[in-house]
Amino acid sequence: MRLLFLGDVNGRSGRNAVIDALPGLRTDWNLDFVAVNAENAASGFGLTADIADQLFKAGADCITLGDHAFDQKEMLGHIEREHRILRPLNFAKGAPGRGSGFFEISRGRKIFVAVALGRVFMNRPFDDPFSAIDVALKKAPLGGVADAVLVEIHAEATSEKMAMGHWCDGRASAVVGSHTHVPTADAMILGRGTAYMSDAGMCGDYDSVIGMEKTEPLKRFITGMSTQRFEPAFGEATICGIFVETDDKTGLAKAIRPVRIGGVLDSG
Repeated sequence: MRLLFLGDVNGRSGRNAVIDALPGLRTDWNLDFVAVNAENAASGFGLTADIADQLFKAGADCITLGDHAFDQKEMLGHIEREHRILRPLNFAKGAPGRGSGFFEISRGRKIFVAVALGRVFMNRPFDDPFSAIDVALKKAPLGGVADAVLVEIHAEATSEKMAMGHWCDGRASAVVGSHTHVPTADAMILGRGTAYMSDAGMCGDYDSVIGMEKTEPLKRFITGMSTQRFEPAFGEATICGIFVETDDKTGLAKAIRPVRIGGVLDSG
């Protein structure tokens, strides 16, 4: 199975780049499944139903969310109707939507996707992501009920993300981190066959401060005061993520490759 995960889509620049490129990527790379984190797609804060529809039409099979899942209040209702959008498993008690799910692809094959929020440096009382993912994976044994398993850990600390990778090693096809908007250089296949990367990066303008226009973040760091809200940077975006190929029999990873297309980080 050939899988693509695209990191946090940030603002208009990021979403336009993904919407424009994704149809061609699906064809050229013969992709079986595409997951896109879009929790910053609406002006850097949350996701709207209209933007979600645009991403699905472009070729996304699943949209994932993180700590900004419900910044746009319309998502509270829309996520109940649109089961292809996943919020984190360990979000607030009673949160609408779901944090994991099966997605059927060609030839009757199924991929299971689960999303969890880290707790280190996140400043919110989320439930334990490790136990939440453990419960989810028991519903979707790799190579049995699920032909592939994708786990996203939306977290600040690389140590917590790495721990999640090892916690899932051999039970997931891939574990990929998101949230920091900076792609890491540690794409690898772990000892028991799970592809891993600490952070997929963002799909957005990297001539910025993690996707935001530089002026206001600089003022806050230098003066300690805020003067206006953050606004997404609108320059040319780089599309960042990971490509993973799995073994059809075991569901474990055969290959993992970082993806960087366009903008200042284009890897050619």
